[in-house]
Amino acid sequence: MSLRKLVGFIHPRVAVVAHDLAMTALAWWIAKMLRYAFNPSEIISFQLLEFPIVLLVQGLILRWTGLYKSVWRFASLPDLWNIARAVVIGALGIGLSLFLYDRLEGVPRTTFLLYPLVLGALLGLPRLAYRFWKDSRRELLQNHEVKRVMIVGADRAGEVLSRDLRRDSRYAVVGFVDDKPSLRGASINGHPVLGRFDELPEVAREAAVQMLLIALPGASTNEMRRIVALCDGTGLPYRTIPRLEDVVAGRAQFNQIKEVAIEDLLGRDAVELDWTAIRETLTARRVLVTGGGGSIGSELCRQIARLGAQSLIVVEQSEYNLYRITQELRADFPELIFEGILANCGDYAAMQKAFVETKPQVIFHAAAYKHVPMLQAQLRSAFRNNVLGTRTVADLARETGVECFVLISTDKAVNPTSVMGACKRVAEIYCQNLNAHADTRFMTVRFGNVLDSAGSVVPLFRQQILDGGPITVTHPEISRYFMTIPEACQLILQAASIGKGGEIFALDMGEPVKIRDLAEQMIRLAGKKPGTEIPIVYTGLRAGEKLFEELFHPLENYSATEHAKIFLAQHREVSWDLLQALLNKATEAAEIFDEEELRRCVSSLLPSFRWTEVAQPDNVVSIRRINPEKSE
Repeated sequence: MSLRKLVGFIHPRVAVVAHDLAMTALAWWIAKMLRYAFNPSEIISFQLLEFPIVLLVQGLILRWTGLYKSVWRFASLPDLWNIARAVVIGALGIGLSLFLYDRLEGVPRTTFLLYPLVLGALLGLPRLAYRFWKDSRRELLQNHEVKRVMIVGADRAGEVLSRDLRRDSRYAVVGFVDDKPSLRGASINGHPVLGRFDELPEVAREAAVQMLLIALPGASTNEMRRIVALCDGTGLPYRTIPRLEDVVAGRAQFNQIKEVAIEDLLGRDAVELDWTAIRETLTARRVLVTGGGGSIGSELCRQIARLGAQSLIVVEQSEYNLYRITQELRADFPELIFEGILANCGDYAAMQKAFVETKPQVIFHAAAYKHVPMLQAQLRSAFRNNVLGTRTVADLARETGVECFVLISTDKAVNPTSVMGACKRVAEIYCQNLNAHADTRFMTVRFGNVLDSAGSVVPLFRQQILDGGPITVTHPEISRYFMTIPEACQLILQAASIGKGGEIFALDMGEPVKIRDLAEQMIRLAGKKPGTEIPIVYTGLRAGEKLFEELFHPLENYSATEHAKIFLAQHREVSWDLLQALLNKATEAAEIFDEEELRRCVSSLLPSFRWTEVAQPDNVVSIRRINPEKSE
């Protein structure tokens, strides 16, 4: 083993102790030599155990005084005081020990006066000199705009990151922290492992670190939260490298330094999927996605393309969204047969033409209006898009022999308190009951909020932070379920592979998150202090808004499925003739803009849903639900 590697395995504290013991022996020898220098005729003698006793006593006292809890880099007056105490008490202890050993044979009394002075100088001067050198070096680095960074995580990712940073003149790696006992005191690429994760604030301060780089791509969400909390405690800026699943999915490059995103803290650990069953559902199939340019729809398109679909048809009413997903898919999957259709899924003629020409085998219906407060005053628009649009696509799927139809729904359809939730619940009822009258397998997948989706709270908070605040939260106790867009889409694909028809699948959303906590964490990630630098303002619950979301109606008696993250709600039947009659009447009401009749139709379909008019700040009329105890 080379000398450099050997030195790398020596812990810094061991080196400090070795230095101090060597200085102790040297100080004792110098003190005796100075004493005998006044009387050269006297013979200098050293007893057999004299030096071992001196080293043992002084070493114990140096440790007892707490000298080794300090760091040379920040040597100051408290450290000099500890040295002064240690050498004086050490001289007394050594004198007593040598007296008991051999009655101070060959040790002049003057030695005990000279020894503390010599040892104090030998211990203090190197520490002060080291601090002066480090301060000078730090100023030199700052003048060259080189940032001192510490890597959190000394595994393979951290090692590769440290090698990459050698080629970047903006950063100077000072070391690592890691919890692995085997790495304690080790050196990686010439950089020492300085401590454990829990010691991060102390080590970062001692090493004069200016930035922290988290290199833990395989860390669980709980581990990531712990690390970020420790980084927050240092007061230093910190960055991270992408998660393994993002690298594998092609959403990021390995060792690409980025800011810690809220997804890194609110996402959940990667789930195990039955990719064989998913591929059997999608590979070599013609797949159609409505709303394919939206947050969920576009990610579904990406994953479907990766799984080897024969062709992908995207129906999107936003010209810009369709253009964007078209450009992306054609660039990333040039071999994919792709067709983009600019149309509203409720346009029967356009959808019929699309079905006849493309002959889809699997459909993911993600098109929907989803903004709860906005839709409160837009019953007709919400019903036409979320209910009648779903009915149009579902009926065409049955008529053209589509194998599988998946409705993307929401937890707001459970005990709905809003127009948006009520319309999604009606769409669920239609697909559930249509399944009994078709060869197509109709199923529904229900989940909560997805992080960073268009119109969600995360991008809103991010913009409010950029604007300097305040962040607006409707209620201090409001909470929501969250999952990442990729995870939601993967579980949607998994549900499609296990569904037999007629089911409502609900995705395991984990624990609900308080929106207040979400806001505070996002403020901290932006390097600000919640409540002071970025205030949080509570505006009150909006019409149709719940404090807590639900994933199942009490009467649905949900049960487990073969996948741990997917649950099944029991089917609740509605008379098919009554359902068709009410939807036909609602269609006529929507055509002539008769919202009163439309309300009556929704109330007939959802008996527990009640309407009441409430004034809004912009003088429009909104609708909210009362009497939530009743079941549908």
